[in-house]
Amino acid sequence: MANPAPASPRGIAITEHRLANGLRVVLSEDHLTPVAAVCLWYDVGSRHEVAGRTGLAHLFEHLMFQGSANVSNNGHFELVQGAGGSLNGTTSFERTNYFETMPAHQLELALWLEADRMGSLLAALDDTSMENQRDVVKNERRQRYDNVPYGTAFEKLTALSFPGDHPYHHTPIGSMADLDAATLDDARAFFRTYYAPNNAVLSVVGDIDPEQTIAWVEKYFGSIPAHDGKQPPRSGELPDTIGREIREQLHEDVPSRALMAAYRLPHDGTREADAADLALTILGSGESSRLYNRLVRRDRTAVAAGFGLLRLAGAPSLGWLDVKTSGDATLDQIEAAVDEELARFAAEGPTPEELERAQAQIEREWLDRLTTVAGRADELCRYAVLFGDPKLLNDALPKVLDVTAEEVRAVAEARLHPANRAVLAYEPTADAVVDTDATDDSDASDDTAATEEEGAAV
Repeated sequence: MANPAPASPRGIAITEHRLANGLRVVLSEDHLTPVAAVCLWYDVGSRHEVAGRTGLAHLFEHLMFQGSANVSNNGHFELVQGAGGSLNGTTSFERTNYFETMPAHQLELALWLEADRMGSLLAALDDTSMENQRDVVKNERRQRYDNVPYGTAFEKLTALSFPGDHPYHHTPIGSMADLDAATLDDARAFFRTYYAPNNAVLSVVGDIDPEQTIAWVEKYFGSIPAHDGKQPPRSGELPDTIGREIREQLHEDVPSRALMAAYRLPHDGTREADAADLALTILGSGESSRLYNRLVRRDRTAVAAGFGLLRLAGAPSLGWLDVKTSGDATLDQIEAAVDEELARFAAEGPTPEELERAQAQIEREWLDRLTTVAGRADELCRYAVLFGDPKLLNDALPKVLDVTAEEVRAVAEARLHPANRAVLAYEPTADAVVDTDATDDSDASDDTAATEEEGAAV
């Protein structure tokens, strides 16, 4: 075991360790409340999948809750919740994570449970559990995608935004055909390849004794063998802009007309991505945003208008625009107003007040995230897996607050224009009723974050 790295001289104290089998362990003490969070990120997501087997990463996340050598089916939930804890897991394009928040004196239980399924899940993985969770995931797809208004919008925009052979072309939910095609042998091979300690980061945050915690980690995870068969994901690199507008017209049973678009934006982890985040916050986050003020308050052509950032590290991020129309307003009216506001912003940039307000909003959201031990544990894993260094967490907010108005304007000018977007234009079918009285204050950034992650059912 390597010696722990020194704690950061500012911000959250972080120490890092590495086991002989390659497992990275990140610890952060916080004795304010007697709770501890355990977070385990595996470096596998839908971008690692191959044609014909989409949705396997998400399916396997569900299988991880179906028991292991020493834990019966559903026992993971029963043991954690019986000890007063909470737990879940999610899958995204770039990772799969599992997490528990426990009373501090139950930390050892959470570590043992995570180690048991990492080391011995194959002992419990059989045809019964495979078929059970296949049906669960297919039903999740029906409920969240196929049978709700606008449900497939994110999937369609992702497919339009990324070329057909691109690793981010498909979303984590996968297709029904590929879910049906997945075999037990596929699942076993997937586990052996990706669920190895040298492909994972474990973070523990909260009311912990670091020395005892590392001793438990060594005891339960140390004997799990590494696996060297993982192939790196295909490159997600693309030109900075799409180079044209890609448009799909849809006639569906939806409550109102809708204009949705995805803009290709800078990779997560860059200063340009922070500038893009500020631009979208000013343009489309909340009731003080430019698009909300223009479309909902002034023109009254929309009941909802949002613009959010889906941050991606291995591919260009996506700016997600979502406008639902009001009454008889047409999509041509909405699109003309949106383009006018984006062009004005690209020419003039944000006012000092707008930039200050956007930075304050992002700061508040970031600090809210770090208020919980679970939020900190997740972010430490994120920076370790996607960017190689968990201590970058302490630099994230200062970097956002350092972005200038000119940088925000410049990224808008370069990226937020019609030749760099995929568009979905929704028109209700003849028998659908347009709801002229609906009010929807949803934030597109929240919708995007929810859509990008597929979670295990509790």
